[in-house]
Amino acid sequence: MEGTVTAVSSDSGHGFTKPNRESVRLLTGLGVEGDAHAGVTVQHRSRVRRDPTQPNLRQVHLLQAELFDEVAAHGHRVAPGDLGENITTAGIDLLELPEGTLLRLGDEAVVRITGLRNPCYQIDRFSKGLLKEVVGRDAEGGPVRKAGVMGVVQQGGVVRPGDPVKAELPTGPHRPLERV
Repeated sequence: MEGTVTAVSSDSGHGFTKPNRESVRLLTGLGVEGDAHAGVTVQHRSRVRRDPTQPNLRQVHLLQAELFDEVAAHGHRVAPGDLGENITTAGIDLLELPEGTLLRLGDEAVVRITGLRNPCYQIDRFSKGLLKEVVGRDAEGGPVRKAGVMGVVQQGGVVRPGDPVKAELPTGPHRPLERV
């Protein structure tokens, strides 16, 4: 499975959106250099309040650009970085990859997928009604999260728009992604 990086974004503050960059540097075991969510332990404010010693399974947020067209059909205008993602991709279905998938980004960087992003009410502050579009329901009424995947940096490196993304599936039984 292959795709392309379409945008990279980072922000040193804990704002909702992240400005696009020419490149980002991924740091092994930490996340995106200079990003507010980089660190060995959790950096997401609500999780820090609960237990600041938790491992940071959300070092890098990746989002599929195909979501932008999907939500545009429902009146929501979303661009790369708007939903707080660090890396926007195209051509690879991130949501269908199993836990533990390695994403090779560009020449050096490797991110291990840890789970699904669990979007919060702040999405509706960005665009009223968007939360309903990025968290749908399956036939049994269970949540279907479409706001991207989270991962940890296995190997650092610089990532730029236009870089290839290659998925390497884990060995053994595949576990579907759950929220992290």
